[in-house]
Amino acid sequence: MKGNFIGGEWVGSASGRTRERRNPADEREVVAVFPDSDAKDAHDAVSAVAGGYREWADRGPEARAAVLHRAADILAARADDLARELVREEGKTLTEALTETRRTPSNLRFYAGEALRVAGRTYATGDGSLVYTSREPVGVVVAITPWNFPLNIPSRKLGPALAAGNGVVFKPSEVTPLIGQRLVEALLEAGVPAGALALVQGGGEAGAALVADPRVGAVTFTGSYDVGAAIHRAVGPSQRCQLEMGGKNPVIVLEDADLDRAADIVVRGAFGLSGQACTGTSRLVVHEAVHDALVERIVTLARARRVGNGLSGDVQMGPLATRAQLDKTRHYLDLAAAADAVLRAGDEPIEPGLEHGNFVRPAVFTDVDRSSPLAQEEIFGPVLAVLRVDSFDDAISVANDTAYGLSAGVVTRDLGRAFDFARRVDSGLVKVNQPTTGMAMNAPFGGLKNSSTQTFKEQAGETMMHFYTVDKTVYVAS
Repeated sequence: MKGNFIGGEWVGSASGRTRERRNPADEREVVAVFPDSDAKDAHDAVSAVAGGYREWADRGPEARAAVLHRAADILAARADDLARELVREEGKTLTEALTETRRTPSNLRFYAGEALRVAGRTYATGDGSLVYTSREPVGVVVAITPWNFPLNIPSRKLGPALAAGNGVVFKPSEVTPLIGQRLVEALLEAGVPAGALALVQGGGEAGAALVADPRVGAVTFTGSYDVGAAIHRAVGPSQRCQLEMGGKNPVIVLEDADLDRAADIVVRGAFGLSGQACTGTSRLVVHEAVHDALVERIVTLARARRVGNGLSGDVQMGPLATRAQLDKTRHYLDLAAAADAVLRAGDEPIEPGLEHGNFVRPAVFTDVDRSSPLAQEEIFGPVLAVLRVDSFDDAISVANDTAYGLSAGVVTRDLGRAFDFARRVDSGLVKVNQPTTGMAMNAPFGGLKNSSTQTFKEQAGETMMHFYTVDKTVYVAS
C-alpha cells in the first residue's frame, strides 16, 4: 500500500506505526500493511486540505463534474479487479462485491450532475435593491466510513462533498484500507487537486482527532451507534454533523402473505452480505397463523446456504469481516441459547478447509423473548430472531420496540395495511414486499431514533448537497 495521502504526497504515519489487514476468509494471508495514524497525522491532513481546497472550490461546477465523471470511468474500467480485492479484504462474495464496484461509478456520475444543480434564490425588496443567496462549500469535510461497503458508502460522501467544491479528509475503516486507497487513487487520477483531498488511514485515535479539529466545517459518519455518539459529543457547535448508525430491522409477515416470497425476502435481508448491513433484517415478526409454515421455509433456505471463500463461484455467504465480529456473533448465539431461544438453523458444521477464516453458519432462533438482547441489540451478523405475534397491532408494537429505527419491512397482499404500516412504523426506510436492504441512489437514506442524527439525509441529491453547502445572503444596492 502507498499509505496516507497528505499535502500531495503518499506518506507513512508520523509515528512510523503500521497495521496489518488479513484476509477474513484465510487470516494467514496479509492483504495490506497500512499506516496507524494518530493526532499528528490528522492535524497535518486537515492543515493540507484547509490550505489547499480553494483551488478546487474556485473551479466552475462543470469542471468539477467533469472530474467526477472521469473518476467514474476509471472505477468502472477497474470494477472487476476492485471486486476481487474487495472480496479478499472485506469478505463479500464475488457477486456482492461486483454489485458494489459496478454501482459506485454511478454514484459519482449522479453527484457530478448535482454539481450543476446547486443554486441560490433571489428575494423581492421594497427599495429596489437586490437580495440573493448563494450556496457555498462548507470548507473542510471529514468523512469517516465503515468497512461493510468500503467503496459505495465513501462514494456517497466524497462524491457530493467534492461536487459542491469542498476539500475532503477521508478516513476509511481500518478493516478496509486498500479499497479506501483505491477510491482516492481514482479521484486523484481523474483530476481532483492534491490540496482538495487527503487520506488518513488508521483507527479511532486518528478519527477522534479529525472530528475535534475546529477547522473542520462538516463531519459525515456511517457506522456503529457507540462511535457515532462519541463523534456527536466531540464536534463543535459550528460544525455540521451527519451520522448514520445502527439498526435492528424488522420484517413483519402478515397472515395473508405469499410465504415462499416472504421466506426469500427475509433470507436475502438477513443473510446477504453475511448479515453485515446496517439495513439487514435481524428480526422476523410473524403472525401466529403462518408462523410455523414460514419458519420451516426459512430454516430450509438457511441450512442450504453455501458458506465459504467469496472468490468461489458457488458460495452464497462469505466470512465475517473480522475476528472480533465473529466473536461478537458467537456471544449473541450463546446469550440466545442461555435465554432458552430455540436454534432452528446455524448448528451445522463449517465446511472443511475453512478453519482459518471467520466463518459462521446463518442462524435462525424461534421462541425469542421480546426484551432479550437477541431482539433488542444490533449484532451485525447472520442471526435472525423470530418473534410470534397475534395481530397487526401487536406486530407494529414489536417492530417499534427497539432503540433503532433504520429500515423496516412488511410482506402482505393487503395494500391498505401496507400503507398503515408505513405510517405507523418508527423507521426512516419502509419496504413493502421487499428486503430491508437496498435502496435507490436518488432517494433519501437515513433512520430515526438511535439510527441517525436526523439532520441531513445521506445519498439523495438535493438534500445531500444542502449538507455540503451553506447559504450566504447578499444585499446589493446600485
